[in-house]
Amino acid sequence: MPRTPKPPQLRNVMEVDWPFFGELCRGLALKVSRDYQPDLVVGIARAGVIPGAVVASILRCDFASVALHRDHEGEAPALLSRPTLSPKGRRVLLVDETCDSGLTMRLAASVMKEEGAKALRTAVSFRTDNYKPDFWALQTTAFIILPWDRWVVKDGELVVRPDYEAALKEAAGAGSGEGGSEGSRKAPAAARRSAT
Repeated sequence: MPRTPKPPQLRNVMEVDWPFFGELCRGLALKVSRDYQPDLVVGIARAGVIPGAVVASILRCDFASVALHRDHEGEAPALLSRPTLSPKGRRVLLVDETCDSGLTMRLAASVMKEEGAKALRTAVSFRTDNYKPDFWALQTTAFIILPWDRWVVKDGELVVRPDYEAALKEAAGAGSGEGGSEGSRKAPAAARRSAT
């Protein structure tokens, strides 16, 4: 089981809900469309698949995914699986959710080139550090809580993802002078019922 990364210390927290996520995808698709016309959008699994699929839908082009993995935070990523559709001879837009060091994006870009992409550009929802993709919707240094993986299953229950929980507690403690010591929050009763 992969280790859950710890949120950075004393970092702002940005909670992204579904409507805000939709606006980010629309804004990103508009930015791309003004400068580049891809015929294939490739989302980097896992976090880049959802924004990639939405951007592909908005741009009305094909969607594929490529899977990369890191065993531990800070390690170099490794290729798990090549793109689900061939990028050979196609104009590719490579999408991820965030981009810190650029290691993941660089590896995925090299895979697209190896696979014969005719042209390649990169895009992220959040530019979070020094690496500069071709397109991004928003630049921030905040710890980002995404709507699709905020709740995870642990011991048969839906709970807030552990690193999100820690970031939320830290942010609450920074605002009130207290660290907060409650246990993992469970999903609302309606969500727990629909999960069964």
